[in-house]
Amino acid sequence: MKKNIFLTAPPRSGKTTIIKKIIGQCSFPCKGFFTSEILENGRRQGFMMHTLDEKKALLGHRKIKSKFFVSKYGVSIENIEQLAVPAIKPDDNRQIIILDEIGKMECFSDKFKDAALNALRSPNHVIGTIAVGGTEFIKKIKQRNDMELIEITRENRDTVPLTIIKAMQDEYK
Repeated sequence: MKKNIFLTAPPRSGKTTIIKKIIGQCSFPCKGFFTSEILENGRRQGFMMHTLDEKKALLGHRKIKSKFFVSKYGVSIENIEQLAVPAIKPDDNRQIIILDEIGKMECFSDKFKDAALNALRSPNHVIGTIAVGGTEFIKKIKQRNDMELIEITRENRDTVPLTIIKAMQDEYK
């Protein structure tokens, strides 16, 4: 597998679940963030970012007042830049960077895009998720020569975590 491994699929297809499985089963040092849905009465109200060092902040929410929106969700650029940006900056070359996700909300922040590019250019392995469609930035990321893009399907979503972990074990021997 290539140095940067990214999962792609439509929303609610299991990408973040796979990322969480990788985090839970990985025996190597990891740094980064993942996202989760905020549900109220079974309806999605927004998204939360969680760093691997247990910080969290809103990414987007129906109640956020912002000049940046994706659908009905206001996006917190401040939270992206204060939480996600430092979370994906490698501390050393032996860390695996978890980047869930490069999506429309995150791409409103130039600081986030710079940090994502720096992580991808670093000697570190990056495991993440990326939007199916999206901005020119997202399209360019997908075309990188060092990018392994895995489309998640019902058929492969149970085997992908172990495949990625095995690839990392082979790398980190």
